[in-house]
Amino acid sequence: MVKNFEALIIGAGQAGGPLAQKLAAQGLKTAIIERRFVGGTCINDGCTPTKSWVASSDAAYAASRAPNLGIDIPLFKVNMAKIKARKDEIVHSFREGGERRLKNTPNLELIYGEASFLDNKTISVKQADGELVLVADKIFINAGCRPFVPNIPGIEDIQVLTSHSILELQYVPEHLLIIGGGYIALEFGQMFRRFGSAVTISYRGGQFTSQEDPDIAGGLEEIFKLEGINLVPFSQPTHFRKLSDQYVEATVSIKGESQYIKCSHVLFATGRIPNTEALGLENKKIKLNDLGYIEVDERLETSVPGVYALGDINGGPAFTHTSYHDFTIVYRNLFENGGLSAKDRLVPYCIFTDPPLGRVGLTELQARNRGLNFRVVSLPANYIARAVEKGDTRGFIKVIVDTDTKLILGVAALCTDGGELMTILHMAMAANITYLQLKYWIFAHPLYAESINNLFGGIE
Repeated sequence: MVKNFEALIIGAGQAGGPLAQKLAAQGLKTAIIERRFVGGTCINDGCTPTKSWVASSDAAYAASRAPNLGIDIPLFKVNMAKIKARKDEIVHSFREGGERRLKNTPNLELIYGEASFLDNKTISVKQADGELVLVADKIFINAGCRPFVPNIPGIEDIQVLTSHSILELQYVPEHLLIIGGGYIALEFGQMFRRFGSAVTISYRGGQFTSQEDPDIAGGLEEIFKLEGINLVPFSQPTHFRKLSDQYVEATVSIKGESQYIKCSHVLFATGRIPNTEALGLENKKIKLNDLGYIEVDERLETSVPGVYALGDINGGPAFTHTSYHDFTIVYRNLFENGGLSAKDRLVPYCIFTDPPLGRVGLTELQARNRGLNFRVVSLPANYIARAVEKGDTRGFIKVIVDTDTKLILGVAALCTDGGELMTILHMAMAANITYLQLKYWIFAHPLYAESINNLFGGIE
């Protein structure tokens, strides 16, 4: 069966879903193909479920610290089954809401199945009861990425957790070994430590989050050590052995020497890979780079005119908000003469540890490597009145400013409400507001935002 459309979207993620609705609203006969769940990684396996769990782990941490604030809580219990049930309810609500919106959109057909290219403008959709063939002049690929698990000897003999499968646990692991030092490793590591697991994090480099400045990574490491998380830098697993139904032994190489770690569960947080294999792009004109991501230009168009790739699968910053922004670029360029580009956009992000790390712009190392004339300004959290009042003075704020223009070049806010503080400074960067203006800005007292006055107050 062959069906003709004016627009096809592969993947109902954070770019595909809203784009499909917008295209249909423009009067285009549109279909969106989803092989699993509406909402993509964010709703089903990423932001929504993990942040619901982070909220529960934060509650456990708050209960453990309540005596410091004069509130005695003699006993509390982590109910993992209830935590998972709450997460599932939120995920299902978001997913079903997204599915309902797509199904109720005129000119839009939601099709479930596995999509692959027959030629540059023809898509095969494999379904349980057969195959559909869809043809369209405009095609938008939002097929996302999935967790990567390296092939290590012995791994086939043990049960491996990923950032997806760990979300199905209904109990707290006795000892969770996490392989990787990125934001997924950090969020799950702190979360499960607060739920009651012993946690060991093994990572290749000498610091967490290799893209950050050493002082930022060091701040995160110190926070984790204070919570009793075992950190093993300069390490990588070389072998796994199943000891029993309950325990696994990991052989870890640390600077060439082997060390053995006994644990109950192993989580691989070793990055993600694009879902391009199933798309059938072999011998098609849609080009892939060496890592398997779809190559796009600054307007997010592939090497085939009229075919676009949005979100994680195009190899850009792998964040939900980037995917959504990809949608806005493509849509506005097509229908609003936007002339927009994804090149050199200022992409913020937040690592949802506690305290969180809000980041945007240049790091100190990047500014130095570019030969810029800059200055580093920092403020420890114990200089923030609100932080002292709330009893949490962990972390600091660090900002890179241009000495000549007085503009803000980069922000790292590792403190309570760090993501919100970063966002304020991000907006200042976008509006070319100088740090001198913010130095004398009127902020309500006593907010965390007020710390921006103190942050820049020391600059003459």
